[in-house]
Amino acid sequence: MAEASQEPRPTSAQPEPYPPPDAVGEVLVTEAEIVRRTMEIGAQITADMKGETPLLVGVLKGSVMFVADLMRAIAGPVELDFLAVSSYGAETESTGVVKILKDLDNEVTGRHIVLVEDIVDSGLTLRYLMSYLKAKNPTSVRTCTLLLRQGDHNKDLEVDYVGFVLPAAFVVGYGLDARQQYRNLPYIAEYTGD
Repeated sequence: MAEASQEPRPTSAQPEPYPPPDAVGEVLVTEAEIVRRTMEIGAQITADMKGETPLLVGVLKGSVMFVADLMRAIAGPVELDFLAVSSYGAETESTGVVKILKDLDNEVTGRHIVLVEDIVDSGLTLRYLMSYLKAKNPTSVRTCTLLLRQGDHNKDLEVDYVGFVLPAAFVVGYGLDARQQYRNLPYIAEYTGD
């Protein structure tokens, strides 16, 4: 009895490349740079907490990859919670209105909070969430963002931990999306789609 051939059958259609070359442009921050900088920020948070247990509050959905890696870069105990907010909706520009879609699960009174964002642009969301969290009487609230977009609109904004400062471009990858796509890219790249 003859053995069945193990060669794959040819297909008429090749899979589309991902990401599509017309949607994602120049890589602005590589995967290796993200890993290195996340480890540095984790070490700084460890030093700043001086034995306290920080509560990392990730802002969904964009911060998921960063907050997961950051949590592993902090030595000692750490806790995690999430807020979901909307200021962009399905668009690529902020609506200017911040709405909380999912509140914290944990009590934060007397806690040391590190609010973790994927990107800070105008600072509208960050300012709103800082005010919101401070009203819950934590011991401290620090801010952390993977990306800070350059511009005069946020020059008076103080962020405790910044991964990278980027030019005023719309970016995707490592949790950041364009209409819910490209979050799974391991790097940060300029979005060139429409």
